[in-house]
Amino acid sequence: MTEFALKEWAVTLEALASGQQVLVVRKGGIGEKRFELPHPRFFLFPTYAHQRPELVKSGFHEAFRETLERRDEPTHLPLRLYAELHSAYEIRDDAGLAAVASEHVLTDDYAAERLKWRRKHPLWAVVLRVSRVLEPPVLEVGPEHGGCVSWLALPEDITAGARAPVLGDEEFARAEQRVAERLSGVAQAV
Repeated sequence: MTEFALKEWAVTLEALASGQQVLVVRKGGIGEKRFELPHPRFFLFPTYAHQRPELVKSGFHEAFRETLERRDEPTHLPLRLYAELHSAYEIRDDAGLAAVASEHVLTDDYAAERLKWRRKHPLWAVVLRVSRVLEPPVLEVGPEHGGCVSWLALPEDITAGARAPVLGDEEFARAEQRVAERLSGVAQAV
């Protein structure tokens, strides 16, 4: 069975891996017509494209610097994080965006910019249950893994294997409930 990977900013993956957030805010890549969620489980692929310190909240600037220090454009990338899609919401206005402002690493201005880009399509707020892969498979990175797209199909030999959740069941349930309450009435659950 083919595994897939969602490309996401390295600083966001750092926040997910540390349990500081359970939410990603997505609009899709330039190479896509719109963002979709076709896979219930997937690896998380760290990317640095478009990631700049002024686009993340000041509380995440140190994590941003640390991810850059560890980056050396590897030709072999260990896939350390795996996610399960738990819930997703379509955000179409400023009220929905404001409701989750404290739940992600993006600055308010940049999140608002993402909401306005390709205005006819929603901004997605996606709750993920993230796990660390205990023996991360190593992806040989090639040109097919570049570009401004959200999803990558991985080679057949890449499998998730044993994993350990970043957050315990109760802690994750509380975080997911908090997001659901904040978005109740201001965003459509899908």
